[in-house]
Amino acid sequence: MGDSAISRIDSTLAGDDFGWSVTLVGEDQSDKLATLAQHLDDGHSTTGDGKRVPSGYSYWGIGPTIAWFNASNDPTYMVIKVGTEMFRRQWRTLSPLVTDECVHLVSLGVGTGAKDGMFLEAMRRAHPQMLYVPVDMSAEMLRTGSRRAVRDAHFPLDRSLGLQIDLSLDGNLEELQLVLDRLVGDEPILFSLVGNTVANFDDDLSFLSGLARVLRPQDRMLVEFATTEDLTSSAVRAAEAEYRQTRGFVEFVASAVRYNTDLRIDLDQIRFAGAVRDESILLKVFWQNASGEELRMLIPGSRPIHLPPDDTIRLYTTRKYTTERIDRLVTEAGLRTTHVQRERFRHTQRPSPFGLELRLVAHDESAPTTLPAFDVWK
Repeated sequence: MGDSAISRIDSTLAGDDFGWSVTLVGEDQSDKLATLAQHLDDGHSTTGDGKRVPSGYSYWGIGPTIAWFNASNDPTYMVIKVGTEMFRRQWRTLSPLVTDECVHLVSLGVGTGAKDGMFLEAMRRAHPQMLYVPVDMSAEMLRTGSRRAVRDAHFPLDRSLGLQIDLSLDGNLEELQLVLDRLVGDEPILFSLVGNTVANFDDDLSFLSGLARVLRPQDRMLVEFATTEDLTSSAVRAAEAEYRQTRGFVEFVASAVRYNTDLRIDLDQIRFAGAVRDESILLKVFWQNASGEELRMLIPGSRPIHLPPDDTIRLYTTRKYTTERIDRLVTEAGLRTTHVQRERFRHTQRPSPFGLELRLVAHDESAPTTLPAFDVWK
């Protein structure tokens, strides 16, 4: 690269204990704010189906990042607490398979960095030359989560490069392919998509299909799903209660609107509405204007948004999948399953139908392509 600033980074950071992290910011953050404003002015609905915070924006900015870390460390948030231990056991079983097949780690949504730390610790023992590439829409989440992962695994800073991009956009996925091609060449990559991230998107199949087109034949992707063993009304109510009972989670889902608008959200006006949809439990979390009056909401740089009585803003979307739905989702996305680890929640006194599933998947070359294929790696 000659005598460029980039070529001097290694020597500049060598021995520096300031706490630097190296990140490439791929998007104009004012554009992201404008996009959020558009979604928050997307029609009237009393059921959480109009105005909304799109997936990814729930974690965008320093306020939501702090709120997510607080929720993740809330001892009453049993889904995270027990789920992390379940993940550790499942990863311990799958890790020998992964380290045999993959050299580098690309983390698609870094979260708190706890799971990335587990990946790095195991993979670096097998591949000391590996690279760690965390990817997230939120630059704040990216820095905070990846720093924890690097610290927990004692991973060298000069082997890590963060990428700030929104993975829901096809153009960004194409650019991600180009960057990874230049970074690692033909060496196989493990893409991690954990934390039930797929379930947070309105169109989960479209999102997973986009990511599947990034995988080359030698790559693998580790995907984590929240699961349910039944779709009864009692299971739906239990799913609602699982999230509603944790104050840290409720404060987190409100944070994107609280930190990016002037709307004062009363946590008592946040609703949890579950329903059975497409062999899964779909849970919508939304705020509702229960004041009886029209409210006005301001977003920096945008015109005022009016919220009539009973109008809603959807704050968060998630799902609990049946195994049958996961099978179909993976297949229709153009992927094939190579290994599966399943476990049911055991932290409740009453039997729970919920659990977690960790799937190692690969690109299915025999699957028909229904979406435009990227040809960067052909």
